[in-house]
Order: sequence, then structure tokens, then C-alpha cells
Amino acid sequence: MKKLLQVSLLATAVMAGLSGCNEKQEETAAPAAVELNSFEDKSAYAIGLSMGRYIGSTLEKQQELGVDLNNDIIMQGVKDGFGSDGQMTDEEVQQALMAYDTHINELIEKKTEEEAAATLKKGEDFLKENAQRDGVQVTESGLQYEVLTQGEGDKPAAEDVVTVHYTGTLIDGTQFDSSVERGEPASFPLNQVIPGWTEGVQLMPVGAKYKFYIPSALAYGEAGAGTIPGNAVLIFEVELLEIEKAADAEEAVAAKSEEEATQQ
Repeated sequence: MKKLLQVSLLATAVMAGLSGCNEKQEETAAPAAVELNSFEDKSAYAIGLSMGRYIGSTLEKQQELGVDLNNDIIMQGVKDGFGSDGQMTDEEVQQALMAYDTHINELIEKKTEEEAAATLKKGEDFLKENAQRDGVQVTESGLQYEVLTQGEGDKPAAEDVVTVHYTGTLIDGTQFDSSVERGEPASFPLNQVIPGWTEGVQLMPVGAKYKFYIPSALAYGEAGAGTIPGNAVLIFEVELLEIEKAADAEEAVAAKSEEEATQQ
């Protein structure tokens, strides 16, 4: 079992190394090439190279947090790990690694908080300036919007299912989602999305196209979501294509359930 565990951990390190290879490596003097003629030599080199790249990539990211480890000491630890002359006991190694993980997590948390605070400030400044532009309207909640194209159809209620085309960006122009690029509109109950959407789309008649500027408190807040950072203001261009009233949607679901039950 112990050997199987060791092999599993090694395989994990190898796969992580292959997926985390750092394409931008510092230019250094090339070491003497080794002969890779046999299966064993190729396997050994692949393991070493992938592990080295994984460690290097990981340490490079942690250098951004202010942690700069001595590569020579790392290499000495690797060499000692192949023998029995390690300068630390297993218990000391475990304690050192746990302390290292704790320190890294603290630095990550601090950096995340600092970035979230900076994002919040930038968002507040952006919304304050944006609210002064001609055509931008501000609701009581702080949601900002402008009418790009006005429609003439019905307006949805929060309980209705809407079909829309949309493109979402951050205030710096970074696009994080777009049904337009996917070439397929999205449909969902309006009361099951972020508050800024629920409020804003209810202002739109069918056929309209609006641009929403959504404060973080009406979006994903401090937590963020996926590639969306915490405290981010979101900008959406939304075109309302269709409304399915809540009662009609419930009847459609019930009819589909009944049909599936009959087929079974």
C-alpha cells in the first residue's frame, strides 16, 4: 500500500508538472545534454523535467507574494531526499511544510483583500463618473442603465422566464461572458440571477436593448465568481428577446413531466 501511495503521489506531481509548465522560462546557460536512448532514461528525464517545471512554476507564483526561496537549497533537499542524510527529521519536515502552507495562505488572503479593496474603490469611482453621463439613469438601488434600443413589447415580472442575448464585461473592458459569441440566447427565471439583472431586465420591454452598470453589491459582492474578481462592477449589454410568463412556464413543466411519466 505504501508503495502504491508513493507511485500515486509521483504520478500526481508529474501530471501537475505537465499541466503547469511555465512557457516563459528565464534564459540560463544550457546544461550538458544527457543521452535519452532507452525507455528508462526517457522516463527518468520526463519525471525530473516535469517535476522541476512544476516546482519552478509554483515558486514563481509565490515570489509574487514576496516569498523567495533559495533554489540551491531546494536542490540540496531534493538530492538529500534520495538518500538517508537529510538534515531534518520527518517530523521537522512536516512542521516546516505546514508552517510554509500557513504563511502562503495568509499572504494569499492578504493579497486578495487588498485587491478586493482596490477593485471596490475603482468601481465606486467609475460609477460616480458614469452616472454623470448623458443618457445614464440611476435607480434607487444604485443600478445604472442606459437605453440603446427601445422596445415596444411587454415587460417581464421577476417570476417570468426571459430569453436574452447579452455580453458581460468588467469596467476595464475585459469580457467574461457572452451569449452573442456563443450564438445562442440564454433563458432563465428572472428571479434566479444576480439582483442587478432581476431589477434591470424588468425595466425592459421585449425588443429592447439596454446597457446595465451593476454595482458589486447587486452582482457577486466580495466573493466574486469564476474570473470575476471580488467587488467588481459588471457591465452588461442585454437584449430582451422573449418573455414566458410564470404560469405558462409552470404549465409547460407540468406537461413535460406528465409526458415523461406516460412514456415510462
